[in-house]
Amino acid sequence: MKRSDLSEFEVEEEGFKIKIKRGLGDQPIVSHQTAHPYQQIAAPADLSARAPVSAPAVAAPVSTNDDAGFTYIKSPMVGTFYRSGSPDSPPFADINTKVEEKSVACIIEAMKIMNEIQAETKGTIVEVLVENGQPVEYGQRLFKVKSA
Repeated sequence: MKRSDLSEFEVEEEGFKIKIKRGLGDQPIVSHQTAHPYQQIAAPADLSARAPVSAPAVAAPVSTNDDAGFTYIKSPMVGTFYRSGSPDSPPFADINTKVEEKSVACIIEAMKIMNEIQAETKGTIVEVLVENGQPVEYGQRLFKVKSA
């Protein structure tokens, strides 16, 4: 605004309004309006003087000896986890079930489509980590498998 010698700037579009005025020396006064009453917000002259904002830290996975010799069947998509093809059918995989790479371990329903999830590992299921009918996330562990 200083370089262009502007003292006021205003834009209004589809229920949104922003108005910037130069005032109080070199400090701009910024105001905006959405479906709320008009309000003014004073912006600092030097935005770089603000404290930096950082994203929350993500803890790195800690490898322990407890996981040695085990692999996990993980969800390749977001959806609803089912252990069997129908409520009356036995589960595809249960504790002590031996699985191969092409063995169907469960079904994940996504957008009304039933997707058979293959084990993609060889071994014996030692733990079922998700309850039947529960939502699952991409990459979520579904089964713990003792590698063969």
